[in-house]
Amino acid sequence: MKKVLIITYYWPPSGGAGVQRWVKFIKYFNKYNIKPYVITVDSNSASYPLVDNTLSNDIPNNTPIYLTKTFEPYNYYKKINKKEIPYAGFANEGNPNLIQKTARFIRGNFFIPDARKGWNKFAYAKALEVIEKENIDSVITTSPPHSTQLIGLKLKKELNIKWIADLRDPWTDIYYYESMLHTKWAKLKDEAYEKAVIEKADQLIVVSDSIKQLLATKSDKITASKINIIPNGYDSDDFKIGDIKKNDLFTISYTGTITKDYPNESLIKALIETNSKINFTGQADELTKVNFDDAANFNNHISHKDIIKVLIKSDLLVLIIPKIENNKGILTGKLFEYLGAKKPILCIGPKNGDAAKIINECKAGKSFDYSDSIGISDFIREVQENTFKITNNKSKSYSRDNLTKQISEIIEKI
Repeated sequence: MKKVLIITYYWPPSGGAGVQRWVKFIKYFNKYNIKPYVITVDSNSASYPLVDNTLSNDIPNNTPIYLTKTFEPYNYYKKINKKEIPYAGFANEGNPNLIQKTARFIRGNFFIPDARKGWNKFAYAKALEVIEKENIDSVITTSPPHSTQLIGLKLKKELNIKWIADLRDPWTDIYYYESMLHTKWAKLKDEAYEKAVIEKADQLIVVSDSIKQLLATKSDKITASKINIIPNGYDSDDFKIGDIKKNDLFTISYTGTITKDYPNESLIKALIETNSKINFTGQADELTKVNFDDAANFNNHISHKDIIKVLIKSDLLVLIIPKIENNKGILTGKLFEYLGAKKPILCIGPKNGDAAKIINECKAGKSFDYSDSIGISDFIREVQENTFKITNNKSKSYSRDNLTKQISEIIEKI
């Protein structure tokens, strides 16, 4: 079997789409003759925005997992600020206070690329040990946090080992990048790290075509064949949970994060027009809660297993793409879970974006511009009247099993 070392900060008991991505790949690796080894951070000293203990159920029992120490400034930040660890995009902070603004400046200028770089020296030392002991063939680093990619960069330099860099999100082009209050010097240093990683890695993996095109502009040394698109997906096993009846009342659901960057005016108008209500499960900022008023119910983050139950019991699933620069390439994990649930999808965002293309390709729903409240209303009625049907099985191409096969082909060719 081909031996592969996966270096990932986020791992159970941490929750979130990034955790699911590599847990699911590892679940199916054995089928494709790959033996995975995992280096991650010890949860006792890590700083996780989300926790989901159920995700560990998918890890094969014979998977070697190595836990390391870390230095986590976010843990001190939590004590000083007396609030949660910041989510991506600061979705749980709303308008930052003085302490939060100061923390962002410190994080953006003294912890480059990010505040979890204190894990790197521990992970790197363990990687050297495991590579030698197990005669590892290749290394995969996955981010965010993008500091993890610097571990792969150093291993490549010192050992010339085969290295795949998996970038689940953009690096210096992420939509909340300006919120970090970088100085010009800090931006240049971060850009230099990013460029070094994408040039030195043997292969790159991204989740969407738009991110591929974005990375290709970063260096003349990058060829299109080096950048592979492996989106997030869904695991059909997750949906084999017995008979679950739909809710008695017509149910519209949204799972995950929603902030001020996710326009909702047209959706609110459509909900009022169709006498409907939406259920949010995840993290929402206070402004969003105020805007929806009586048109929504808000529920806190729940386990992935319970989210699947929410999807199955729903009639219509809503996906909103944040209205930000480079948003055409945003492919959130929930889109693929929505496909796995086989429920109609209402997408609000760029109609020529990657998410809209996949929904159209799978005939799984309809996509609307941010201002199209009439179109959104009409589609809600369509689903209410049961006249919209999902008409093909193209979504099967986004199963975790199929995507793992694609990963295995990339591993074989380096």
